Amino acid sequence: MKATYRVLAILIPVLVAVQAAAIAAGTFDVLHSVDDGRPYTESAGQNPGQMVHSLGAMAVAVVGLLLLVVSLFAKIEGGVKWAGFVFLSVVFQWVVAIVAFGAPVVGALHGLNALLLFGLGMSAAAAATRSMRGVAAPARTASAHV
Repeated sequence: MKATYRVLAILIPVLVAVQAAAIAAGTFDVLHSVDDGRPYTESAGQNPGQMVHSLGAMAVAVVGLLLLVVSLFAKIEGGVKWAGFVFLSVVFQWVVAIVAFGAPVVGALHGLNALLLFGLGMSAAAAATRSMRGVAAPARTASAHV
């Protein structure tokens, strides 16, 4: 189960990277069309980057949910916590995306949360790696810096 958790956790940042690349390609496709003087409407046809981004959103949601379920059985120190954070970030990502269609400025939160989701996936993967190697999680220490 630990290995499954680790694979699912690693998939999160990989999928987020694919998402970022896909939406960037889709956006540049739109800009390219407009620069050539063509109107960009639904009749312009399918935008491959935006299609991949839409499919990828579903993939991230499925992997996030699977990670949460697997975390309950994997016996990884902090594993449920990190999987929970990943899942909450995925849910927030969907909510922000839906809101952004009506208020595009909210789309900035979508991009920022994607970076957070990437990091949360990496943290979950690190917890799994430590657990598989038998290494305890780093201890929290309070230090005063002047």
